[in-house]
Formats: sequence, structure tokens, C-alpha cells
Amino acid sequence: MPAPVPAFDPHALPPLRDVIARFELGAKKSLGQNFLLDLNLTGRIARSAGPMKGVSIIEVGPGPGGLTRALLTTDAPKVIAIERDRRFIEALQDVVDAAGGRLSIVEADALTVDPETLAPAPRAIVANLPYNVATPLLLGWLARIDAYVSLTLMFQREVADRLVAEPGSKAYGRLSVITQWRSDARVLFNLPPRAFTPPPKVESTVVHLTPRANPEPADWKTLEKVTAAAFGQRRKMLRQSLKSLGNAEALLEEVGIAPTARAEEIDVAGFAALARAHRAREALAGEATPPA
Repeated sequence: MPAPVPAFDPHALPPLRDVIARFELGAKKSLGQNFLLDLNLTGRIARSAGPMKGVSIIEVGPGPGGLTRALLTTDAPKVIAIERDRRFIEALQDVVDAAGGRLSIVEADALTVDPETLAPAPRAIVANLPYNVATPLLLGWLARIDAYVSLTLMFQREVADRLVAEPGSKAYGRLSVITQWRSDARVLFNLPPRAFTPPPKVESTVVHLTPRANPEPADWKTLEKVTAAAFGQRRKMLRQSLKSLGNAEALLEEVGIAPTARAEEIDVAGFAALARAHRAREALAGEATPPA
């Protein structure tokens, strides 16, 4: 039987504003840093991730440690925070000491780190993502989302809207298709700019993503290729925008999609069908090509 997780009191530590002043931790715009200092809000994010008993939590960009403190109040046996800005490593040491061995800081660029190597399953990611790398980080995790219990992430509201957008809406696009193909995504709540230091120019949104139980069969790279072509010219009919894939009209006819349809009208199942048909076509073409 696992040992009980020791209690953690975030209020026993110095206030976050004092930490920022003591270590001169000004936010770097180049790293997309906006600090969330309200412990009520960080606590809400941590709770919204769901039950964490027995689950290792991976955080990206802890900064001065507002969300980190909140995550340590959960039942998670371990919190691993990935931070590329060396200024925060020393500033987080008080939190490490108070966490009783439950918190580890990994100094690295999250874009180059495989979270699966940092913690055994079950694992979850909970993070206030730096806005300038949020989308590539998400895509990398979606490719292996079965390795996670869940992803609870904060994005610019515009990006969050794209993740959950439905066909026919202006926000629906490549990111919508890939996200909804691999996960069940839902918006939890929004945060105004004034909640952050310094305030960003946009609202922020917390999104909860869990692995989709039975995703449509499709190859990741092929689906990316198909959606890139379709949404790259989203105002055009698919018979035109998919020309780069070969005989677009025959491909569309094969999967039962009207050649006059536009990308924003096609649901995830339709794009997955297009990806399967295109991949099968490429495989046949490869078999028909004689060896050099």
C-alpha cells in the first residue's frame, strides 16, 4: 500500500511577489512569461485537473512557482517541473525543500524533453503554458496522448477556441481536427488579463484533454498532410485545395465527400477517411514503382 502523501501548505512559504522581488524575476517576453500569482486561481487549476492519487504530475514553465505550490496540495505523489529559465531554479528551492521530496525541477527546454522519461505511468501534465510554444508542445503530447491520464493546459483563448471548435465555425481548422481526433477536449474556464503579472493582451483559457477511447483509424503524418492541404486554402472547394494530393476528385468520391465542399465543413471522421484513402493510394503507387 503506497505511503500517504504528506500535507503541503502553500501559505507557509514566502508570498510569490516577495519571491519575484527577492530574485529580481522580471517576466521575459521572449519566453512568453506571464505569472499567475493568485493562489485561489492556481488552486482552481490544480483541482480542475481531477483526482491525482497515484498520478505523477508534470508541469511546464513553473516560473516563480504559483501553480507548482497548488499542484503539491493535490494527492499526486510526485510533481516534476520543467523550467528552461535558470533564474527560477534557485527561486524554487524553498518550494523543493518544503515539498518533502515530492518536487523535482528539471532544467530543460520542454520542446526537447520527452515527459514520459521523467515519470512513470500513470502521469498527467498540468501547465500554464508559455504562449509562444503552446501549440507545438500540445501537438507533441497529442501524438502520444495515450501515455497520459490527462492534459490540463492554459492557452490564449483564441487557441483554446480552436481546439474545441466544431465544423462550420470560423475557428475550426487543422488544430481542431488533430486535437479532436486524438482527444476529448473541453473548456473549463477563462481568466482575464488582470489575473497575470504582467497582464497579457488577451484572455486565457484552461482546457482539459483526455485520450479519446476509440479514435478514427488514421496515420498521423498523412492526416497532417491532408489537413494542411485542405485548410491551407480553406476558402476554396476541396477539389481545388486537395490537388496537391493527386486526383482530388477521385479521392473525395472514394470517401463520399462532395468535391464542392470546403475544409471547414468536414468533420474529424471525414478527414480521417481522406487520410486513410490517400495513404492507401500512396502505398499502391509505391508498389507499382519499379526498383531503380
